Amino acid sequence: MGASPSSQAAIREKSIFEFSVKDNQGNDVDLGRYRGKVLLVVNVASKCGLTDKNYTQLTELYNKYRNKDFEILAFPCNQFMNQEPLTSQQAVNFACEMYKAEYPIFQKIHVNGPAAAPVYKFLKASKSGFLCSRIKWNFTKFLVDKDGIVLDRYSPATEPLLIETFAVDLRETFRRLWERFKLI
Repeated sequence: MGASPSSQAAIREKSIFEFSVKDNQGNDVDLGRYRGKVLLVVNVASKCGLTDKNYTQLTELYNKYRNKDFEILAFPCNQFMNQEPLTSQQAVNFACEMYKAEYPIFQKIHVNGPAAAPVYKFLKASKSGFLCSRIKWNFTKFLVDKDGIVLDRYSPATEPLLIETFAVDLRETFRRLWERFKLI
């Protein structure tokens, strides 16, 4: 089930690279700076039962692919049982000190409701979740291609390292198809 027609009509942008967000200091960041990179966009929280496994694996994934045109964009969010009580800067410090995170962690945002960040409205309109487009919990993940198109959405229970497996399998499948039909 996709986003409602009214929410889809409100989304004019065709790529995540058309958006600007705020860094943890409140400065504008044009997401166009990530053009040409595969992105994993995730809403994060420091006090969630999923925090340890997700932050640990996000850091592992980032360290493995950071020099291969891959970036993780993390957005702290306190909309799920107040599990991100920290300020934006405290959330960055937490992730960096506890999990050695070196990927960008942006300003705390809303991912649902009328105050949802425009980039999250775009992500949800591009790939809805099970039964609806609403973000259901912390650590929902979106995989975005090098052109800024949302490829897939993963539930909070999907571990980041599993996304790597899905992506590698998909790439291998496409490679075999290209070879089979001599399109490369």
